[in-house]
Amino acid sequence: MTASEMITFFLPIPSRRTCGRLAVVLLALGVAACGRADKEAMVSTANPYASEAAMEILRQGGTAVDAAIAAQLVLTLVEPQSSGIGGGAFLLHWDEGDDEVTAYDGRETAPAAAGPDLFLMEDGTPMGFMEAVVGGRAVGVPGVVAMLWEAHRDHGRLDWDDVIAPAIRLAESGFTVSQRLHDMIASHNPLTESEATRNYFYIESVELAGALEALPVGFLRTNQTYAQTLRAIAENGPEAFYTGEIAQAIVDTVHAHENSGLMTLEDLAGYEAPRRAAVCRPYRDYEVCGMPPPTSGGLTTLMILGILETFDLAALRPGSPMAVHLISEASKLAYADRAVYMADSDFAHVPVEELLHPVYLRSRARLIHPGQSMGRARPGELSTEAPLQQAADLSEGRTSTSHLAIVDRWGNAVSMTTSIEGPFGSHQMAAGFMLNNELTDFSFQPVINDREVANAVAGGKRPRSSMSPTIVLDRRGNFHAALGSPGGSRIIAYVTQSIIALLDWDMTMQEAFDLPRHVNRSGPIEIEEESDLTRHVETLEAMGHKIDAKKLTSGLHGIAVTSEGLDGGADSRREGVVISSAVEN
Repeated sequence: MTASEMITFFLPIPSRRTCGRLAVVLLALGVAACGRADKEAMVSTANPYASEAAMEILRQGGTAVDAAIAAQLVLTLVEPQSSGIGGGAFLLHWDEGDDEVTAYDGRETAPAAAGPDLFLMEDGTPMGFMEAVVGGRAVGVPGVVAMLWEAHRDHGRLDWDDVIAPAIRLAESGFTVSQRLHDMIASHNPLTESEATRNYFYIESVELAGALEALPVGFLRTNQTYAQTLRAIAENGPEAFYTGEIAQAIVDTVHAHENSGLMTLEDLAGYEAPRRAAVCRPYRDYEVCGMPPPTSGGLTTLMILGILETFDLAALRPGSPMAVHLISEASKLAYADRAVYMADSDFAHVPVEELLHPVYLRSRARLIHPGQSMGRARPGELSTEAPLQQAADLSEGRTSTSHLAIVDRWGNAVSMTTSIEGPFGSHQMAAGFMLNNELTDFSFQPVINDREVANAVAGGKRPRSSMSPTIVLDRRGNFHAALGSPGGSRIIAYVTQSIIALLDWDMTMQEAFDLPRHVNRSGPIEIEEESDLTRHVETLEAMGHKIDAKKLTSGLHGIAVTSEGLDGGADSRREGVVISSAVEN
């Protein structure tokens, strides 16, 4: 079913336990009317096809995890610039029965043979970023399939092959190319360099003989190779991905490019997706939970919120100069600590408890002047060993990655951020899907000023991420919201602002996502160009801030529980949709 076939209705229903405040009904999927069901389910993903596939699984009796698997496998097909089974992901799961948040780590790992010099030239200087991206050098061992398998073993209800079926059908029958995908293909010339991506993403120009043009909007794109890959995974689980023909195709592709990588079949066969304890901290009357390291997203988000607790944000108007100032100053401080102290905790000591300690966060908050910028923030002094040297963050928040949020009929929830880095990852394709370039999230320089960098490359290590899937609980410990965003190192700012909008300013999820974006990564305030924030440039500059207006393409997706039912949002800056439906017991 194409997006144009989707017809939505808005049905006001008084009870949260029936259909909720807004039920979006897909007629083509035959969703039951509210009077015929007593539970509500909701999906918010970055693409209509993925939302439709997830809702199909929910209607079949699947859980939030079942639906997340279906959505991810469809996103691999229809949004290949952003995420896929050739990349990694972080998944937070809320178990309504056990009142428990579990973190699943599907982050890519560096090949065993990789060392701190992976991105250094012969003279010891760092490679250029795009030099490192294209080819096999930056491809990490993909983690999505293993992570989804683990989550499904814990929380799935439908059979593994059943949740894969929607993606197989779509790969075989084809999907229509969206404007966003067309634009992304047209702007990424490295896709023309390999035969696999050239044949898949381009057609011969009708007007210019012999020339190539990006797949046009509305083009029906099938992917029979990807369908075969999915069939193998459906029949044999993750073993089909991490060993055998698919694994060999990945390794061959990584080594075929002149900028070759180090991945081996042994690296793939040895991959593990661990469960980790979520990092949680109170904020106002809520508990906010995020992913622990190797992502910096959860910690940094919680630090920003903890620093802001001493300020009455609810009394400020959203997007006002003072609100932007306070959030920016708190962000500076947290990002400064992020750069020094955060990395893969399996390889480097990450002082989680100290960074989130109320005394430490209050000491950081005291550095904020209500009317004056502090300038560039410095990392805080901890009682841990001497701070590791700060390293530049080369991942500039490019328009890749994807987030999805799902709540099932039982109240279980998934908040999952997934990525191949990109856009289009390493620009290499194997077995019908794109391979990531996530190893460029490591620091290119392993040593600065004679100090080791925490996020330096090492074999088996996971590069520091900024992905910030978040779950919020209310004062009684019940599920309240699930949200997240793409955006590179800007993800943390996008998610934090949305949490503030939800909890301090009592906004709906869509209102929170529609706010103009502003980001401070311990430098200038980046504000969304052509937004209302541009009216406050002079005021913010008078406070001592440097302002950089630019395009900030967040991709927030989320779901919240209200007294009237589920409330979903999808960032209008991308092409995602929310689908809500009453589902039968």
